[in-house]
Amino acid sequence: MKHSSGMPAVMERPYLLMTLAGIGILGCAVLIIGTFVAQALVPDHHWVSDTISDLAAGEWEIVMDVALYGFAAGLFAVSLAAAHAHLGRTGWSIGVVSFAILAALVIIIGARNEYGDGDDDGVVIHIYLVYGLGALFTLAPLCMAGGIGHHSTWARRVLIGLALVWAVLCPVFLLSPTSIDGLLERALGLIACAIVVTLCAVFFEQGYRARIHYS
Repeated sequence: MKHSSGMPAVMERPYLLMTLAGIGILGCAVLIIGTFVAQALVPDHHWVSDTISDLAAGEWEIVMDVALYGFAAGLFAVSLAAAHAHLGRTGWSIGVVSFAILAALVIIIGARNEYGDGDDDGVVIHIYLVYGLGALFTLAPLCMAGGIGHHSTWARRVLIGLALVWAVLCPVFLLSPTSIDGLLERALGLIACAIVVTLCAVFFEQGYRARIHYS
């Protein structure tokens, strides 16, 4: 994509693109570190049978809530970076919007606290938010794979592979017994982070190359 000047649009703000990519990766790091810290603080928490959601309720809920909000910030940064370095057509635009919605869903999940404490008063929407995560983390990378493939073959293959694994593992997680759902949820969390990191790596590289040419 070029402006009337003939210069790629991504070259306008290379440092913005690199910064957003960094925030995306940092958001994943915050989620992973926060999960480890939270499960160390919560007594009798078992990482195989107890879900990450269980960590976001109770005395130490603030730790997991911060981790979720950090991840949401990373998802929103990916959406902004993808909009700035628009590498595709309609499919890419769908991916941009999907990541923005994913960020909102994660924030709502962290704020609603409808899990882990057995509280079912009022309208419970947690399961519908989970369905949204499942659908959009499948849709977004698949929609972006084509556009990103013009710039990075490895990223295209990784995004397709991660999306397919995610799509297979999601129903397995929803139907799994409680004895292993914690392990499956953590696996899904790592896949989500891998999707974000893959995109951020390409965005950072795009920004870095643009910085060299722009300077």
